[in-house]
Amino acid sequence: MTTAEDQARLQAIEVALEARWPETRIAPSLERIAALVDILGSPQLSYPTIHVAGTNGKTTTARMIDSLMAATGLRTGRFTSPHLESILERIAINGESIEPKDFIFAYNDVAPYIELMDQKFEHPISFFEAMTAMAFVAFAEWPVDIGVIEVGMGGEWDATNVVEAAVSVITPIGLDHTAYLGNTLTEIAKTKGGIIKPGSSVILARQEPEAAVELMRRVAEVGAEVAREGVEYSLESRAVAVGGQLITINGLGQKYEDIFLPLHGKHQGANAATALAAVEAFFGGQELDPESVQAGFAAVRSPGRCEIVHSDPTVILDAAHNPHGAKAIAETLEAEFTFDDIIGIFAAFADKDVEGILTELEPVLGSIVVTASTSTRAMPVSEVERIATRIFGADRVTKVEHLEDAIKRTIVDARRPLSDDSIGIVITGSVVTVGQARTILKRLSSD
Repeated sequence: MTTAEDQARLQAIEVALEARWPETRIAPSLERIAALVDILGSPQLSYPTIHVAGTNGKTTTARMIDSLMAATGLRTGRFTSPHLESILERIAINGESIEPKDFIFAYNDVAPYIELMDQKFEHPISFFEAMTAMAFVAFAEWPVDIGVIEVGMGGEWDATNVVEAAVSVITPIGLDHTAYLGNTLTEIAKTKGGIIKPGSSVILARQEPEAAVELMRRVAEVGAEVAREGVEYSLESRAVAVGGQLITINGLGQKYEDIFLPLHGKHQGANAATALAAVEAFFGGQELDPESVQAGFAAVRSPGRCEIVHSDPTVILDAAHNPHGAKAIAETLEAEFTFDDIIGIFAAFADKDVEGILTELEPVLGSIVVTASTSTRAMPVSEVERIATRIFGADRVTKVEHLEDAIKRTIVDARRPLSDDSIGIVITGSVVTVGQARTILKRLSSD
């Protein structure tokens, strides 16, 4: 149980961390984080790691790897970003968010050294660098048997790239964060491929040709061993099931059948195949116990990724924030749900390809409510409305200034007692939008 004193301390730590450079402000370099972990005694090297990069699916893939590892009996540490509702979600031990007292301990452990690094370098330690160091320390202190570490942005100069991963995983690469990563898939793949270490095992999800060529160039350059989706491993089949899907995976060592995955979408089946191949590679390519595989996948949860959080009407949250992610949720809605009409609630960041996202969503949404989260990065609602109107037409677009008002209004509109139509609501556009929507819906359900 969290005491009032711990809660107050936790809030103070979060304020202190958020006062640092935000995750969206990058000075591409490993110099600061390398010096920080060095003075901490290199905690990230005290346990083996699996390192996960990519544009889409990396958080869910990391969660799947974590769950599969736990099913084999290992103590796991998982570092992912960003969080939906609580900063504690970023650091997970044995599949659960870190306890507040352990988070406080980790911060107290690293804080003096962070301040020292602030004085040593031109740029201060960023929020993400501080969180990364805290995760490394927490996992070493626990201690864990395996760390599953998700890249924040890019790869080569990402703060997490001070690990010496036994297995590197790269999920599908698309255009995102182009201001930092480049304007072509080749440039982005080059940066993300920077996590591939000499002599390591590399699991490559299905990629666009130009990204695949660049990643394979990196593999050859460092002498890594590679397994590619569709070549060395694959998702053989999938069937929609109540609450998710039944899948069969051709792994590196054998075929795994009758796996229930409690997530929707073909892309999640592909993520599962990639996660399984990563775990097989970690164990040297040997066959895994089929029952452990089934148990690991059955326990997977991925909040905010095609997550059903409300009924009457059905409300689905999906953190798609680029066209690739929007295409995946659109295909899932069309293939696996039977709504007569779907209403979208959309709020995005100003630096995202909003036109590309809305273009992918338009065919599956009957109408869309444009709004904004409380983030300072949010695109003004009037600008979202302008773009949406061009794509959907004015008669299918409604503007509501605040996210909570948009959710309340849309839920009321979706309840149509004189109609037999099944109405779904999809809230999407950014991780922050989905996180705030999750909190709002919990509060509305409890009122």
